Amino acid sequence: MDLELQTQEAPVGGYSLDILAHDLGSNRPVIIENQLEGTDHDHLGKLLTYASGYDANVVVWIAREFRDEHRQALDWLNQRTDEITEFFGVVVELWKIDDSRPAVNFNLVSTPNEWRKENVGSGSVLNVNISEKREKYRIFFQSLIDSLRENHSFTKARKGQPQNWYTFPSGYGQRVQYSANFATAGGERAKVEVYIDNIDRDWNKRLFDDLAIQMTAIELEIGHSLEWERLDNRRASRISAARPGSIDDDQETLEEIQEWMVDRLLKFREVFGPRLTQLV
Repeated sequence: MDLELQTQEAPVGGYSLDILAHDLGSNRPVIIENQLEGTDHDHLGKLLTYASGYDANVVVWIAREFRDEHRQALDWLNQRTDEITEFFGVVVELWKIDDSRPAVNFNLVSTPNEWRKENVGSGSVLNVNISEKREKYRIFFQSLIDSLRENHSFTKARKGQPQNWYTFPSGYGQRVQYSANFATAGGERAKVEVYIDNIDRDWNKRLFDDLAIQMTAIELEIGHSLEWERLDNRRASRISAARPGSIDDDQETLEEIQEWMVDRLLKFREVFGPRLTQLV
């Protein structure tokens, strides 16, 4: 996951969560609770309280040791919850070789069972139904993020989602992100974007305007014209490249679209990256 820190000691009623984070790729809240000792019932209860308080999709429990009953509890939650809710149990270890400095190792003792979540039968407590189109999106973006991670170090993400978009970090959190998506407005198109969406609307428009001043130079470096959408009636602004494309295209066309998205994302990072460093 590409995680952005939101808050430390985030309040939940009379308690406080150690770390509230955000998964940029799938736009999901992530809660992380740390223990310096072995797991206990008190922290298991707090973990569920924090998860409900922030409507978290990803729950991470880190401890020095995991009792079997607590690992089994996380396994049970992974089996019974929906396909977008994930529980992780993590043991933190220190490793040394001879006289080396200690190195941290995170040992996963409980993880989501992807096969069970995606293939559970109709007679089970959980019956997950992903539409054919959503499954096509998941497969497409899984292949895209695998290529970007393994070949270009563009993302740390490992799991595609059944949705028509995916966002990638620019280094500036949720304020500015790179995005690849399939859009239907103005015809079916595949798009790559720089998406500007800070909570401060005026900040967004100022950054867009500062980039728009350099429009000619940016498009010259990109190699073609772009769509510049200030979106005055909305908080966000975006700058995008587009080509015809739909998730329902044949496999050969989808592979071409994926190659195009990879190429455009890398070009956007090359051209917009230095300018964002100066402006943001």
